Amino acid sequence: MKKFRKVLDGLTTSSPGATVSSPSCGSAAGTPTAAPTPKEIDVQETLVSENFQLCKTVRHGFPYQPTALAFDPVQKILAIGSRSGGVRILGRPGVDCYCQHESGAAVLQLQFLINEGALVSACADDTLHLWNLRQRRPAILHSLKFNRERITFCHLPFQSKWLYVGTERGNTHIVNIESFILSGYVIMWNKAIELSTKTHPGPVVHLSDSPKDEGKLLIGFESGTIVQWDLRGKKADFRIYYDEAIHSVSWHHEGKQFMCSHSDGSLTLWNLRNTTKPFQVTFPHGKIQKDGRKESCKPILKVEYKTCRNSEPFVIFSGGLSYDKAGRRPALTIMHGKAITVLEMDYPIVEFMVLCETPYNNEVQEPYAVVVLLEKDLIVVDLTQSNYPVFENPYPMDIHESPVTCTAYFADCPPDIIPILYSIGAKHKKTGYSQKEWPISGGTWTLGSHTYPEIIITGHADGSIKFWDASAITLQMLYKMKTSKVFEKPKPGEGRAAELVEEDPFAIQMVSWCPQSRIFCVVGISAHIILYRFSKYDANTQIVSLEVRLQCDSEDVISPSENENNPSFSETGSHSPQPHHHHQHQHPASPGSRTPEGIKDSIPCLKVKDRAVRVPPGYQSELVIQLLWVDGEPPQQITSLDINSAYGLLAFGNCNGLAVVDYLQKTVILCMSTLDLYGSTDPYQRLTRSPRRNRQSTSGLTELTDNQQSIDMERSKSPTSESRENSFTRSRSSSVSSIDRDTKEAVTTLQFGESYGRKNDVLPTPCLWVGTSLGVVLLIPMSIPTDQEERMEEPVTMGVSGALLMLKGSVLRFSFLDCMGALIQTPYEVWRDHNAPEDPDRPRRRKLVHFSPSSSQDACGDGHLAVVCSERQAKVFLMPSQSCLFVHNITESSFVLRADVVSVCNSVCLACFCANGHVMTLSLPSLRPLMDVNYLPLTDMRIARTFYFTNGGQALYLSSPTEIQRITYSQEMCDNLQEMLGELFTPIETPEAQNRGFLKGFFGGNAHTFDREELFGEAAAGKASRSLAQHIPGQGGVEGMKVAASGAVGELARARIALDERGQRLGELEERTALMMTSAEAFSKHAHELMLKCKDKKWYQF
Repeated sequence: MKKFRKVLDGLTTSSPGATVSSPSCGSAAGTPTAAPTPKEIDVQETLVSENFQLCKTVRHGFPYQPTALAFDPVQKILAIGSRSGGVRILGRPGVDCYCQHESGAAVLQLQFLINEGALVSACADDTLHLWNLRQRRPAILHSLKFNRERITFCHLPFQSKWLYVGTERGNTHIVNIESFILSGYVIMWNKAIELSTKTHPGPVVHLSDSPKDEGKLLIGFESGTIVQWDLRGKKADFRIYYDEAIHSVSWHHEGKQFMCSHSDGSLTLWNLRNTTKPFQVTFPHGKIQKDGRKESCKPILKVEYKTCRNSEPFVIFSGGLSYDKAGRRPALTIMHGKAITVLEMDYPIVEFMVLCETPYNNEVQEPYAVVVLLEKDLIVVDLTQSNYPVFENPYPMDIHESPVTCTAYFADCPPDIIPILYSIGAKHKKTGYSQKEWPISGGTWTLGSHTYPEIIITGHADGSIKFWDASAITLQMLYKMKTSKVFEKPKPGEGRAAELVEEDPFAIQMVSWCPQSRIFCVVGISAHIILYRFSKYDANTQIVSLEVRLQCDSEDVISPSENENNPSFSETGSHSPQPHHHHQHQHPASPGSRTPEGIKDSIPCLKVKDRAVRVPPGYQSELVIQLLWVDGEPPQQITSLDINSAYGLLAFGNCNGLAVVDYLQKTVILCMSTLDLYGSTDPYQRLTRSPRRNRQSTSGLTELTDNQQSIDMERSKSPTSESRENSFTRSRSSSVSSIDRDTKEAVTTLQFGESYGRKNDVLPTPCLWVGTSLGVVLLIPMSIPTDQEERMEEPVTMGVSGALLMLKGSVLRFSFLDCMGALIQTPYEVWRDHNAPEDPDRPRRRKLVHFSPSSSQDACGDGHLAVVCSERQAKVFLMPSQSCLFVHNITESSFVLRADVVSVCNSVCLACFCANGHVMTLSLPSLRPLMDVNYLPLTDMRIARTFYFTNGGQALYLSSPTEIQRITYSQEMCDNLQEMLGELFTPIETPEAQNRGFLKGFFGGNAHTFDREELFGEAAAGKASRSLAQHIPGQGGVEGMKVAASGAVGELARARIALDERGQRLGELEERTALMMTSAEAFSKHAHELMLKCKDKKWYQF
C-alpha cells in the first residue's frame, strides 16, 4: 500500500508522478493560478501492479468461418474447427471452451478419441495435433508435421490407438496416437490400385474400417476408385473403378454394403458379394425430363447411411439438388424408407453429422439427431419425430443475426433488472422446437461463487438492440428491441435516406443506459437519437419528434452566431481532406447536389411515425431527436452522447457543435457550434480559408469486416474520423498555436455531474463537461428547477462561459473522485413505471438520488477531483481551483481508443486500450502505471469500435464478426477462472458392445482377433522415413501442471515437471546410445566378416 500526498500552493503544476508539465495545465490562459487556500490531498492508494493480470476468460457466439465438425457420442461434446485455426468445444450450457492453433492454419478435420478426453485436429499446414481435454483449458500434447505430403482425410477407429491418414498423393499413413510417431506401415497408391491402371487415382477422400472386420480398410480415391485393403495380407481384396468422382462413403453396420455419394448428384449402393457394378444407383433429386434425360444435379457432398432396429434405415445427405432450380437454398435431405424430406437451410452447409446411440460401427446405429454446421449457424434436427423439428439452441449462436455495430458492458447491475428483462423477452420467443433435451449435454459446470449480475448490450446494423445476461461467464439472450419500428419504412426509390446511407439507415452507433432509472438511449447512423423508458405495461403512445439544425455554414468569416439554431461555425475538413472516394459504400451523389425537388434543406434523414402506436411491455420510445439537412448537406454523424435521469437532460454533439435537450419538457435548450461555446476564451487563433466541403462517409460503421488492417490505415472510416485524424496529427507538435479553418472540432465526449463550473464557486452545481477533438475541456454550469412542478414548466438555463482545461489529443473520458479517492456516481432518478395505474392516495413523484462531492468530505473540505483522459494523456484536476495535480503521457507513438474509470478490488483505476493493442491501467489519482500488456499486436477497426471496459476488472470486444471475446485484467479473477470454467471431460463408463452371438461370431470372420500393434508396431513395420514427418512435443502436460502449480502442491508439481522433462531427455539420450551401440555392433560385425574374408590372402592379392 502506498500513500500519495500532494501539497498544493497553487504555484506549481508539476508532480513526482508526472511525466509532463505544461503551461496549459493551469487556467484557461495557460498560466498557473493560486488556489484560494493551500490544500492537502491525502489519498491512500491500495492498488498495486500485483492486482492486475490480463487473460482471456470466455468467447461467445458462433465460430467464425467454420470448417470442421466432430462429436463424442459417449462424452456428448461437440467440437467445431474454423478457418483461422480456432477450435470451439461445446457441451451442456456453461461448458464452452475456445482453443487456438498457434499457426493459425485452417482446421481441415477433427476426430475425438471417443471417451478418452482427447481430440485430434488436422490442419491445412499438414500438421496433426493431439489436444488434451482433461483440463479446463485444453492444450496440445503432441504435433506431427508432414513434410512431403498434404493431408486430405483422417480416420480413427473406435478404441484404436492407430490413426489412418490419407494424403493428396493417394498414400495412406498410420500414426500411433500415444507417441504421435509414424508407423513404417504405408499403403502406397500404386500398390492399392492395379499395376495396369495408367492414371493416378487422385487424393484419398475416404478411409474407414469394415464393420465386419477391423483388418480391412476401405480407401476411397477422388477419381472414383475404391479399394478394400487387407491390412494383414498387405493386398487389395477388391477394387472398384467408377466413372464419377467420389465425395463420401458410408457403411451399413453389418459390413456387407456401403453407399457412396458422387459429383453428379447420384448415390450408389455397393454389395461386397459383387463389386463389378453398383447394386443400386439413385438420383434422389434428378427427375426424368420430357426428352427422357435426367436433370443434371449438384454433387452430393456427404452421405450417412444409418440403420434402425424398428424401422427402415436413414439415408441423410447434403447437396444433390438439380441445377435448373435457380435460387434454391442449400438443403439437407432425409430419406427414411420411401419418405423424402428436404430441409432448406438459411446458409450453405459446411458439414453435418448424424448422432447415434452407439459408438460401435458394427451395431444397429439408432440415429436420434443430426447436427448441421452451416456457414453462419449451428442447428440440431430431431430425427425421432416424423416432422423433424429442430432443437432450441441453448448457446448464443445468433449474436451476428444482423452485424454488430456497437457494444456496451455493465457489471454489477441492479439484481432485479435481469429477471424483469427476461420475463418480458420470454413472451416473444419462437415456438415449434423439439420437446426433447438438447443432445449435446456433456461436461460439467457449476455456478461459481464469484458471480454478480452482468449485462451486455449489442447494437446492430438493422437497428436492433439485444440485451444479454452475461453473469457467470455464460451468455443468454434476455430481450430484443427494434429501433426501426419508430420510423416509417422508406419507400423504394424515395431519396430521403438514399444519399446518407443506403443499406442500413437504422444502424446503431452508440448506446447509453442507466440501469438504475432504466432509461435507454440509442444513437443511429442517420444522425438520430431515440430515448426509451421502461414499462411493465403496454401502452398507446404518440412519439414526440424533435428536429435540430446543427450544421456549419460555408461563410468565410468567423463571427459569433446570431442565431443559435444556425451556428456560423466554419465548415472544415481533416488533415486528410479527401472525401473518402475509396470507400466501398460511398454514394456517388456529390454533397450539395440538387435533387429533383431542389436542394434538401431542413429535413431529417428518416420519417418518424406520426400516428399513435400500440407498444408492448418493455422499452417504449418516448422521444426521437433528428439532425436536419442544411443547404443540400446531410447532417454529420453524432460523435458523443450523455443522458442524466436526475436532471432530465440529454446532451449530444458532432463535428459541428453541441445540443442539449430537456427530455421532460421535450424542448431544445442549447444548440450551438463548438466555437461559440468558447465565447472569448478560445485558446486557438483560427485562420480563415475558403471553405472546403467535406462530406463524411457514413456507412463504414456496419462494415465490420475481418480485414486485419491497422487502425492507422483504416481510421478515416471511423465515426469520428475527421476529428481524430486532426488531433492525432496536430498534437505531435505542441507549439502549434493556430489552427486551419479546415480543422473540424468535434464534441467527442460529454458527461453530466455535480461540479464547480467556475473557479470561485463555493457549492457544486449541475454541470455539463464537454470534451473536444482538439483536447479542450469546457464546463457548462446549469440551473435546474428543483421543485417537481417547476421542473416541468420552468426552463433549464445554461451558462456557457464556464471553465476551460487543455490536454493533448481528442478527449475521451471524464470521471469524478472525491478527495478520498472514491468514485462519485452521477445523480439518477429512481425508476418508476409511467404506465402504472395511478394511486390517488400516493401521487407519483420523482425520486432523485444525488452523490454530491461535498457530502463525503468533512475531512478535506469542499471540492473534488476530475479525471480527464484523452487520446494521448491523462490528467487529474482539483476542482474548483482547476489546478492540475497529476499528468501522465499514456502514449507517444499510438493513441488511446477506449478509456474508462473502473472499480477493481474495492478501489478504482483508469483502464485504457490503445490502437497498437496495448491494454493499460493507471492508479487514481496519482496516474501511476500499474499494468501495460501488448495484448493485440494488430488491432482492426472492428475491435476498435467494440472494445468496452467495465467494473470488476472485465472487458469485451468483438473478436470476429460473429464472436464476443471477454477478457479480465484482474489478478483475482484470473486466479478464480479455473473454478468458473466448465469441465469438458467427465469419467463415464464406455458402453459395452452387444453380445454378437455364437453363429455371428463364427461366420462373421475373426474381427476381434485383429492386433494392430502386431502389424503397425516398430517390431513388425519398422520405422517410417524421418524426412516424411517431424514430431513436435506439445505443452499440454506442462500447461496442466501450471494449474496445479498455483495451488498448495505447487513445488511438488514443478519438481514433477522438471523430472518429466529430465526423464524425457534421459529417454532421448538412451535412444541415441542404443542407436550408437547398434551401429557399433553392425560395424564390428562387418569388420569381422571382412577380416575373415581377407585372412588367408597374400599382400599382392589385395
